[in-house]
Amino acid sequence: MRKGPLATAGAAAVAEWGTLFGAVRDGVVRKKFAAVPLATTATSLILLFSIVQHLPGGERFVNHIGVVKAALPLDVSLLRTPLSLYVPALDLPVWGALAQVFVVFGIAEIVLGRRMTLVVAYTCTLAGTLFARVGVAVGPDHLFGFPKWVAHVRDTGPSAAVVALAICIAFRCRAWFTAGLVVTMMVGEAVVLPNLAGLEHVVAVIAALLIAVSAEVFGGFWPRVLAGVGAATSVAAAASREVAA
Repeated sequence: MRKGPLATAGAAAVAEWGTLFGAVRDGVVRKKFAAVPLATTATSLILLFSIVQHLPGGERFVNHIGVVKAALPLDVSLLRTPLSLYVPALDLPVWGALAQVFVVFGIAEIVLGRRMTLVVAYTCTLAGTLFARVGVAVGPDHLFGFPKWVAHVRDTGPSAAVVALAICIAFRCRAWFTAGLVVTMMVGEAVVLPNLAGLEHVVAVIAALLIAVSAEVFGGFWPRVLAGVGAATSVAAAASREVAA
Protein backbone atom coordinates (compact mmCIF):
# COMPACT_ATOMS: atom_id res chain seq x y z
CA MET A 1 0.00 0.00 0.00
CA ARG A 2 1.46 3.32 -1.05
CA LYS A 3 1.82 6.03 1.56
CA GLY A 4 0.52 9.49 0.87
CA PRO A 5 2.64 12.62 1.39
CA LEU A 6 1.06 13.29 4.79
CA ALA A 7 1.84 9.78 6.00
CA THR A 8 5.40 10.07 4.73
CA ALA A 9 5.84 13.44 6.42
CA GLY A 10 4.38 12.04 9.64
CA ALA A 11 6.76 9.09 9.60
CA ALA A 12 9.70 11.43 9.00
CA ALA A 13 8.61 13.66 11.88
CA VAL A 14 8.33 10.68 14.22
CA ALA A 15 11.75 9.43 13.17
CA GLU A 16 13.26 12.90 13.70
CA TRP A 17 11.52 14.04 16.88
CA GLY A 18 9.84 10.95 18.32
CA THR A 19 12.56 10.27 20.89
CA LEU A 20 12.71 13.93 21.89
CA PHE A 21 8.93 14.24 22.22
CA GLY A 22 8.71 11.07 24.28
CA ALA A 23 11.42 12.16 26.70
CA VAL A 24 9.92 15.62 27.21
CA ARG A 25 6.38 14.27 27.57
CA ASP A 26 7.42 11.73 30.20
CA GLY A 27 9.36 14.33 32.17
CA VAL A 28 6.54 16.87 32.15
CA VAL A 29 3.84 14.29 32.96
CA ARG A 30 5.80 12.95 35.95
CA LYS A 31 7.00 16.21 37.48
CA LYS A 32 5.06 19.07 35.82
CA PHE A 33 6.99 22.36 36.36
CA ALA A 34 9.25 20.64 38.87
CA ALA A 35 10.88 18.99 35.84
CA VAL A 36 12.34 22.33 34.67
CA PRO A 37 13.47 24.41 37.67
CA LEU A 38 16.59 25.57 35.84
CA ALA A 39 14.61 26.78 32.82
CA THR A 40 12.11 28.53 35.10
CA THR A 41 14.90 30.26 37.05
CA ALA A 42 16.74 31.32 33.87
CA THR A 43 13.55 32.74 32.36
CA SER A 44 12.75 34.61 35.57
CA LEU A 45 16.26 36.11 35.67
CA ILE A 46 15.95 37.36 32.10
CA LEU A 47 12.59 38.95 32.90
CA LEU A 48 14.03 40.50 36.07
CA PHE A 49 17.06 41.98 34.30
CA SER A 50 14.83 43.26 31.51
CA ILE A 51 12.64 45.14 34.02
CA VAL A 52 15.55 46.43 36.12
CA GLN A 53 17.59 47.78 33.20
CA HIS A 54 14.64 49.95 32.11
CA LEU A 55 14.20 51.50 35.56
CA PRO A 56 15.93 54.77 36.52
CA GLY A 57 19.52 53.87 37.34
CA GLY A 58 18.80 50.25 36.49
CA GLU A 59 20.87 50.12 33.32
CA ARG A 60 23.92 51.32 35.24
CA PHE A 61 23.39 48.61 37.85
CA VAL A 62 22.95 45.86 35.24
CA ASN A 63 26.03 47.10 33.36
CA HIS A 64 28.13 46.72 36.49
CA ILE A 65 27.10 43.17 37.29
CA GLY A 66 26.20 41.46 34.03
CA VAL A 67 27.33 43.32 30.92
CA VAL A 68 30.41 41.99 29.13
CA LYS A 69 32.46 43.87 26.55
CA ALA A 70 35.74 42.93 24.91
CA ALA A 71 37.25 46.19 26.17
CA LEU A 72 36.87 45.07 29.79
CA PRO A 73 39.73 43.37 31.65
CA LEU A 74 39.59 39.60 31.24
CA ASP A 75 39.01 38.90 34.93
CA VAL A 76 36.03 41.28 34.99
CA SER A 77 34.55 39.64 31.89
CA LEU A 78 34.94 36.18 33.40
CA LEU A 79 33.22 37.28 36.61
CA ARG A 80 30.32 38.82 34.71
CA THR A 81 29.87 36.05 32.13
CA PRO A 82 27.56 33.84 34.26
CA LEU A 83 25.07 36.70 34.68
CA SER A 84 25.60 38.09 31.17
CA LEU A 85 23.75 35.08 29.81
CA TYR A 86 20.56 36.40 31.44
CA VAL A 87 20.90 40.06 30.41
CA PRO A 88 18.75 40.53 27.29
CA ALA A 89 19.75 42.83 24.47
CA LEU A 90 18.27 46.33 24.71
CA ASP A 91 17.28 46.45 21.02
CA LEU A 92 15.47 43.10 20.83
CA PRO A 93 12.02 42.12 22.17
CA VAL A 94 12.44 40.41 25.52
CA TRP A 95 9.56 38.01 24.90
CA GLY A 96 11.66 36.28 22.24
CA ALA A 97 14.47 35.62 24.70
CA LEU A 98 12.01 34.46 27.36
CA ALA A 99 10.33 31.99 25.01
CA GLN A 100 13.62 30.64 23.64
CA VAL A 101 15.16 30.14 27.06
CA PHE A 102 12.12 28.53 28.66
CA VAL A 103 11.55 26.09 25.78
CA VAL A 104 15.16 25.20 24.92
CA PHE A 105 16.51 25.22 28.48
CA GLY A 106 13.48 23.21 29.60
CA ILE A 107 13.95 20.56 26.92
CA ALA A 108 17.70 20.45 27.62
CA GLU A 109 17.10 20.07 31.35
CA ILE A 110 14.94 17.01 30.73
CA VAL A 111 16.98 15.46 27.92
CA LEU A 112 20.56 16.35 28.91
CA GLY A 113 20.18 16.80 32.65
CA ARG A 114 20.66 19.91 34.75
CA ARG A 115 24.43 19.70 35.09
CA MET A 116 25.06 19.11 31.38
CA THR A 117 22.69 21.95 30.48
CA LEU A 118 24.69 24.37 32.63
CA VAL A 119 28.02 23.11 31.27
CA VAL A 120 26.93 23.55 27.64
CA ALA A 121 25.27 26.94 28.21
CA TYR A 122 28.18 28.51 30.06
CA THR A 123 30.98 26.90 28.07
CA CYS A 124 29.56 28.04 24.73
CA THR A 125 28.71 31.52 26.05
CA LEU A 126 32.25 31.85 27.37
CA ALA A 127 33.66 30.62 24.04
CA GLY A 128 31.82 33.43 22.24
CA THR A 129 33.00 36.01 24.78
CA LEU A 130 36.63 34.96 24.39
CA PHE A 131 36.29 34.87 20.60
CA ALA A 132 35.18 38.51 20.62
CA ARG A 133 38.33 39.48 22.52
CA VAL A 134 40.54 37.56 20.09
CA GLY A 135 38.76 39.07 17.08
CA VAL A 136 39.32 42.60 18.35
CA ALA A 137 42.96 41.80 19.17
CA VAL A 138 43.80 40.50 15.67
CA GLY A 139 41.99 43.38 13.96
CA PRO A 140 39.84 43.76 10.84
CA ASP A 141 42.61 42.67 8.46
CA HIS A 142 42.05 39.04 9.46
CA LEU A 143 39.11 36.92 8.29
CA PHE A 144 37.57 36.65 11.76
CA GLY A 145 38.88 39.94 13.10
CA PHE A 146 36.89 42.98 14.23
CA PRO A 147 37.53 46.72 14.22
CA LYS A 148 38.47 48.29 17.55
CA TRP A 149 35.03 49.81 18.15
CA VAL A 150 33.55 46.31 18.52
CA ALA A 151 35.42 46.09 21.84
CA HIS A 152 32.83 48.49 23.27
CA VAL A 153 29.78 46.60 21.96
CA ARG A 154 27.58 45.10 24.66
CA ASP A 155 27.99 41.32 24.46
CA THR A 156 25.14 39.76 26.45
CA GLY A 157 22.13 37.52 26.04
CA PRO A 158 21.19 33.83 25.95
CA SER A 159 21.25 33.30 22.18
CA ALA A 160 24.63 31.51 22.03
CA ALA A 161 23.58 29.19 24.86
CA VAL A 162 20.24 28.48 23.17
CA VAL A 163 21.94 27.59 19.88
CA ALA A 164 24.46 25.35 21.63
CA LEU A 165 21.83 23.54 23.66
CA ALA A 166 19.73 22.95 20.53
CA ILE A 167 22.73 21.24 18.91
CA CYS A 168 23.40 19.03 21.93
CA ILE A 169 19.72 18.10 22.29
CA ALA A 170 19.57 17.11 18.62
CA PHE A 171 22.69 14.96 19.01
CA ARG A 172 21.37 13.23 22.12
CA CYS A 173 18.03 12.44 20.44
CA ARG A 174 19.59 11.58 17.06
CA ALA A 175 17.66 14.36 15.35
CA TRP A 176 20.29 14.78 12.65
CA PHE A 177 18.20 16.89 10.28
CA THR A 178 17.46 19.35 13.10
CA ALA A 179 21.13 19.55 14.05
CA GLY A 180 22.10 20.16 10.44
CA LEU A 181 19.39 22.79 10.05
CA VAL A 182 20.58 24.72 13.12
CA VAL A 183 24.20 24.61 11.91
CA THR A 184 23.19 25.75 8.42
CA MET A 185 21.08 28.61 9.78
CA MET A 186 23.86 29.88 12.06
CA VAL A 187 26.49 29.71 9.31
CA GLY A 188 24.08 31.42 6.91
CA GLU A 189 23.44 34.15 9.48
CA ALA A 190 27.18 34.75 9.85
CA VAL A 191 27.62 34.97 6.07
CA VAL A 192 24.67 37.30 5.48
CA LEU A 193 25.23 39.39 8.63
CA PRO A 194 28.93 39.08 9.51
CA ASN A 195 28.61 40.90 12.84
CA LEU A 196 29.74 39.99 16.35
CA ALA A 197 26.53 38.13 17.26
CA GLY A 198 26.50 36.05 14.07
CA LEU A 199 30.11 34.94 14.42
CA GLU A 200 29.65 34.20 18.12
CA HIS A 201 26.77 31.91 17.20
CA VAL A 202 29.08 30.01 14.85
CA VAL A 203 31.64 29.72 17.67
CA ALA A 204 28.87 28.42 19.95
CA VAL A 205 27.93 25.85 17.31
CA ILE A 206 31.54 24.65 17.04
CA ALA A 207 31.89 24.42 20.82
CA ALA A 208 28.56 22.58 21.11
CA LEU A 209 29.56 20.08 18.41
CA LEU A 210 32.81 19.38 20.25
CA ILE A 211 30.92 18.85 23.52
CA ALA A 212 28.28 16.66 21.87
CA VAL A 213 30.84 14.48 20.09
CA SER A 214 32.96 14.21 23.25
CA ALA A 215 29.91 13.16 25.26
CA GLU A 216 29.09 10.51 22.65
CA VAL A 217 32.64 9.14 22.58
CA PHE A 218 33.69 9.51 26.21
CA GLY A 219 30.38 9.92 28.01
CA GLY A 220 30.32 6.38 29.38
CA PHE A 221 34.08 5.97 29.78
CA TRP A 222 34.67 7.31 33.26
CA PRO A 223 31.51 5.78 34.76
CA ARG A 224 32.70 2.38 33.45
CA VAL A 225 36.18 2.98 34.87
CA LEU A 226 34.78 3.92 38.27
CA ALA A 227 32.44 0.94 38.23
CA GLY A 228 35.39 -1.34 37.41
CA VAL A 229 37.49 0.16 40.20
CA GLY A 230 34.61 -0.30 42.63
CA ALA A 231 34.13 -3.92 41.60
CA ALA A 232 37.87 -4.63 41.89
CA THR A 233 37.95 -3.05 45.34
CA SER A 234 35.02 -5.18 46.48
CA VAL A 235 36.68 -8.37 45.19
CA ALA A 236 39.97 -7.47 46.88
CA ALA A 237 38.20 -6.72 50.16
CA ALA A 238 36.31 -10.02 50.02
CA ALA A 239 39.55 -11.89 49.31
CA SER A 240 41.28 -10.17 52.24
CA ARG A 241 38.46 -11.19 54.58
CA GLU A 242 38.69 -14.81 53.42
CA VAL A 243 42.46 -14.87 53.99
CA ALA A 244 42.05 -13.34 57.44
CA ALA A 245 39.42 -15.93 58.33
